[in-house]
Amino acid sequence: MRKLLSGFCILMLLTAFTGDKNDIHPYVKNESFGKGEVLDFKMTYSFITVGKGSAKVHPQYYKINNRDCFKVDVYAKTVGMIDWVTDINDQWGAYIDTTSLLPHMFYRKIREGRYKKDEQTYFDHPGKKIQVITADKKTGKWKEPKSYEAPSHVRDMIAGFLYLRVMDLSKIKPKDTVVVTGFFEDEFYKLSIVYKGKQTIKTKVGKIRTLAFRPIMPKNQLFDGEDSITAYFSDDKNRIPVKIDAKMFIGSAGVELTGYSGLKNPLNLDKD
Repeated sequence: MRKLLSGFCILMLLTAFTGDKNDIHPYVKNESFGKGEVLDFKMTYSFITVGKGSAKVHPQYYKINNRDCFKVDVYAKTVGMIDWVTDINDQWGAYIDTTSLLPHMFYRKIREGRYKKDEQTYFDHPGKKIQVITADKKTGKWKEPKSYEAPSHVRDMIAGFLYLRVMDLSKIKPKDTVVVTGFFEDEFYKLSIVYKGKQTIKTKVGKIRTLAFRPIMPKNQLFDGEDSITAYFSDDKNRIPVKIDAKMFIGSAGVELTGYSGLKNPLNLDKD
């Protein structure tokens, strides 16, 4: 079960990437989200609901490094019979610059049965460095930080996801490929993502018109094949994640939108 939720974490990571401008905090036009947005999801494995999750943009700004930031938290928890076997209650969060959508800090609070991990990642964009600190599992005290040289405008998985939502995709065509890079834990990732076209997806909140993307997955022990994941985002200014389908070596997994509030724009529902 821990590997499954780690897989969902990787799905979010696929959208984390760097920009190509030289300014430390380049202005990024944002008409897609704002304070107070909440998205709710269910997580499934082989047609069984195994968890629920939510993504929340807090209703006020926070000051980090003397800059206004969105505070975003993502939660995931097991439910039902799975919760009897292994109790998982994870939280990922980040402080994201309101101007550049670059992260100032990313953190994880992982609680998965007896497994526990607390981690904080700090982004020094002027110095092009990343510092990661983790807490000792027994004492809870913070260990010595680890530092990494970083490219300009590197993003964690949450900031990368938000940046994907504001990108101009008006000229993208099926089979077009976007190469993305991101940072997670202690590694930089580089992946190619193929745009597959438009598709209407049926969800609990209704039929939603979406844009479909398929990352070319490297060899791994979790997902089955390089075309094992398809992610669907609403085809509107919100561009919220609607559904993710993943073929695994044993069974299939997925994430699906079940509710929302505080959207900045109307959701592109298919009313036919």
